[in-house]
Amino acid sequence: MSVIVPARNEAGNIRRIFEEVPTLGAGTELIFVEGHSRDDTYETIEKEMARWPSRSVKLFRQTGKGKGDAVRLGFNEASGELLMILDADLTVPPEDLVRFYEAWRSGKGEFVNGVRLVYPMQDHAMRFFNLLGNKFFSIAFTWLLGQSVKDTLCGTKVLSKRHYEMIAANRSYFGDFDPFGDFDLLFGAAKYNLKIADLPVRYRERTYGTTNIQRWTHGWLLLRMVVQAMRRVKFV
Repeated sequence: MSVIVPARNEAGNIRRIFEEVPTLGAGTELIFVEGHSRDDTYETIEKEMARWPSRSVKLFRQTGKGKGDAVRLGFNEASGELLMILDADLTVPPEDLVRFYEAWRSGKGEFVNGVRLVYPMQDHAMRFFNLLGNKFFSIAFTWLLGQSVKDTLCGTKVLSKRHYEMIAANRSYFGDFDPFGDFDLLFGAAKYNLKIADLPVRYRERTYGTTNIQRWTHGWLLLRMVVQAMRRVKFV
């Protein structure tokens, strides 16, 4: 299996990723996609790769922009038949990947989607307006897709490579402008009637760096995506 780690300005979290990402199934491949960092994220990953020669690791520099672009690059370079996303900010702990793997392996879902809005959060894990936005989009997506989607923007998601390739081949159906990649995957999973399983996670406050999310700019863009999906799903 392959764990894709988009990493921008996350140098202080890299060692923990190497230390804490578990080995699952026949083996775990780590794929880092570094995205125009202002700190030494890329160099830190290189140093940790040298310290962990026994780990299967790939490192790429992102040429495009946005987390969605980084995830797509990582998925395209993945060797594993099962694909996972782990945000390098570690607000979702790496050990939770075990639960995602078991949920997929047991058939609970073909697309396993992390949910941050169930368990209590640490005080500064998510800002108030971000929380309201996430709740709004979860309601909108549940209505749009006809499946329970309690959190649209949790970075941790799991699906098979075969299903991802189906989604990628028809990405233009909903419009190719998702900066995060989360909506893109959810739309595609619903279009192909994949069983979406929500999996609650304990969302933690980041301990290094600051968020890369631009709350209002990205919020309007995501709202535009909801409108586009309404046209494709509800009003056809």
